[in-house]
Amino acid sequence: MQDVGSQIAALDRMTTGDLAERYKELHGQPCRTRHRAYLIRKVAWRIQANAEGDLSERARKRAEELADDADVRVMAPKTMICPPQVGETVTVTQPAPTGQDRPNDPRLPPPGSALVRTYKGRTIRAVVLEDGRTFECNGERFRTLTALTKQITGSHMNGFRFFRLGVQK
Repeated sequence: MQDVGSQIAALDRMTTGDLAERYKELHGQPCRTRHRAYLIRKVAWRIQANAEGDLSERARKRAEELADDADVRVMAPKTMICPPQVGETVTVTQPAPTGQDRPNDPRLPPPGSALVRTYKGRTIRAVVLEDGRTFECNGERFRTLTALTKQITGSHMNGFRFFRLGVQK
């Protein structure tokens, strides 16, 4: 049998698949991850625990007191579906607004405002239209600032960044 130090040193040369197999050998169950650094830590810990002794009986009892295995979750549930009980208050959230009822972006100035920027020696002037979500520049209408910016620059660029809107100074 190899000594603990050489076994741990050999872990760095193992593939992730080999580490997963070693984890299964030492822990008695397959691992649920392929994260290499995690596997190395867990396998190294188990090698040391087997060689030098695991948790003391006192530590084991304290751990049992602190955690009821049935209540411990590895990951949070994706959804919480619980029907309301009689007399229970239920909070209803509004769906995300879409289309016409979508609120204006707080980075945008109010309708009627002009966005002015000098770009390559030209002064670009865009006006925020009445709905607060469309823009007019040189007689053309644009649904987004990004579309307007692409028309001006010829390449994709964030419209808020181009007009320096919402930038903290």
